[in-house]
Amino acid sequence: MAIDTRDLEKLESRTANLYESVVVASKRSRQINDLYKMELSQRLEPIIAKETEDDTIMNQDKLNISLEFEKRSKPTIRSIHELMDSKLNFRYKEQE
Repeated sequence: MAIDTRDLEKLESRTANLYESVVVASKRSRQINDLYKMELSQRLEPIIAKETEDDTIMNQDKLNISLEFEKRSKPTIRSIHELMDSKLNFRYKEQE
């Protein structure tokens, strides 16, 4: 798998500084990862419920679902792309 380079100046231009960009991207990455986990558990739930019938068919179904999730872009890469393409909106927490 090739490593893509990112223009740090472009990444930094989306926020006040580079470290803030990293924090914004990491928080979005966690959100995406949580969505992936929720979708995976929803798709595996019916398979796990029927697991006692025939384990070979169920194992193949689990394998197919896991392979599909492995082909998806990683949450960190997706969040950086969203930030770089200005598709990510963020705001600062209000101070009391």
